Amino acid sequence: MGPAPVAVAADAQSEQWHLPAMKAEEMWKVSTGEGVKVAVVDTGVNPNTPALKGKVLSAEVPQSVSYKATQDYSGHGTSMAELIAGSGKNGTLKGLAPGAEIVPYRVALTGLDEAEARKAPHLAEILRAIADSDAKIVNMAFSSRVDHPGVREAIKYAHDKGKLLIAGTGNDAKETKFTGYPAAYPYVVGVAASDETGTVGEFSQHGNYVDLAAPGLDIPTWCDEKFRSYCVGEGTSISTAIASASAALVWSAHPDWTANQVLNSLVETAGRDWARDDPSTYLGYGLIRPRKVLENRNFDPGPADADPLARENAVGLLDDEGNSVKPSSSPSAVPSKGPGKTGTSGSDSDTDGTSAAASGEDSSDHTTLWVTLGAVAAVLAVGGGAFAVIRSRRGA
Repeated sequence: MGPAPVAVAADAQSEQWHLPAMKAEEMWKVSTGEGVKVAVVDTGVNPNTPALKGKVLSAEVPQSVSYKATQDYSGHGTSMAELIAGSGKNGTLKGLAPGAEIVPYRVALTGLDEAEARKAPHLAEILRAIADSDAKIVNMAFSSRVDHPGVREAIKYAHDKGKLLIAGTGNDAKETKFTGYPAAYPYVVGVAASDETGTVGEFSQHGNYVDLAAPGLDIPTWCDEKFRSYCVGEGTSISTAIASASAALVWSAHPDWTANQVLNSLVETAGRDWARDDPSTYLGYGLIRPRKVLENRNFDPGPADADPLARENAVGLLDDEGNSVKPSSSPSAVPSKGPGKTGTSGSDSDTDGTSAAASGEDSSDHTTLWVTLGAVAAVLAVGGGAFAVIRSRRGA
């Protein structure tokens, strides 16, 4: 049974439990995300919904990667854009960073027919175009098992250009355990999905590439490409958008900070009750809490050039036990380590909620997406073992 529709009018915002939980009204007195552009790389973004009118900067998309950027073929990209920067007009979704602006990009994801997929720009091309633009944040609410060297290199290029890249960890943890790209690439912030209690969703992929967690369950998004009603859903796509919006709030309040400093501030203030140097494989450094940064006008974000994920961003080739092996030129997308510990998230209301591997709820996620870049997940079998090129993590 699929997610239940909710009315386009007032019901949609009433279902956005994460806004009061994160104390959005208090944060908006300090920052709304104004002056920050978020590149939404997705199924396209419809600029004509009431929530997004006047907020989608389609003219800033380079022509070479602009193919149908404003034609959303599933409603997913538009939903992400609204969760980030929606105005809430006429009862539509209110973004966590309603003052931010959206730069739309279409990439070939599940649901796009083969002919159109061939015309869509490659993710690597999109990332390089964004790197050369003035967008600050890159929202990638999708996951793939495929490690594409060209994408890896483009992400490094965007990072070197000062962009903050954020991606979902994946939604199929109930069925299988895998390493999800682009979240697992160095310099990408991997986001898991949590519910109202701070418990990570059963569907949310976990492992050594989870950096933060954000609300991602029981939150409305557009039901489909017809944009007639919202459906209450769940997925790391939603948590990715909320993490991007959180970063936009902080960056707007501190426009002179670097991407490293914005990320470090979110890592330092994340809700957790475990050691900062021993992150959870379910919630990473904890539940994102931008309010904790915004309420302290003298917050120290650390050095401008210090990577808060330096340990994670050390690239290595690991086997199933986390041991280093010699590199190979063949790509792989097999998880290198099993799940780690669980912990408590620490909600934004300063009360702790127990975190576990599952929320216990049905994970019929209508926002699950897979990158279809013309390749199938490749497994490199060496001596009977499976290997993966991923970020080093947690003493691996």
